[in-house]
Amino acid sequence: MRAVIAEDSVLLRVGLVKVLDMAGFEVAAETGDAEALLAAVEEHRPGLALLDVRMPPGFTDEGVRAALVIRRQYPDTAVLLLSQFVEERYAADLLSSPSGAGIGYLLKQRVADVEEFVDALRRVASGGTALDPQVVSQLLLRRGGGPDPLERLTPREREVLALMAEGRSNAGIAAELVVSESAVAKHINSIFTKLDLPQADGDHRRVLAVLRFLDGTP
Repeated sequence: MRAVIAEDSVLLRVGLVKVLDMAGFEVAAETGDAEALLAAVEEHRPGLALLDVRMPPGFTDEGVRAALVIRRQYPDTAVLLLSQFVEERYAADLLSSPSGAGIGYLLKQRVADVEEFVDALRRVASGGTALDPQVVSQLLLRRGGGPDPLERLTPREREVLALMAEGRSNAGIAAELVVSESAVAKHINSIFTKLDLPQADGDHRRVLAVLRFLDGTP
């Protein structure tokens, strides 16, 4: 799968290129700013765009705005954002944007665990989610207001849904919670029912559940 990278730190960018190459991706372009990234996406039509949240010239939200453009104009391109800090508003904006491709939001410190990072890359590239646990935690705290269908969930079901938001498989959730995979499957089916999710294939329903968990009804 082709990938493009946008990261203004040259050292980190070089490291990302090596990690993606090791993971079997073809890095079609590497840039240091959002404008060049969008040009690269237009030229190469990659399966994955990996980019920083803050980039030149303003170092504010250039990467996020570029990611939203990619989600809207190139819906087949998965997007994985990297950030130095938890900026939950950006994650919520991205998750609510229309696209059938995978989406991820990780803190840069996660890159240090190469195996975990490669797993996240592959998960996002294949259409899944990869959200940093700290991002998930902040988004959960951010929720509030009127009637919330998530109030129907038990504490254990909320734990399962949070791990689904991180992109964990049933086996991964079972290992984290020290329960059986069959127990996880039962929790997930209960989550689907309580959140009134439509009948659809399993992966699609998981995505719907994650989106509802993080930012209300998609």
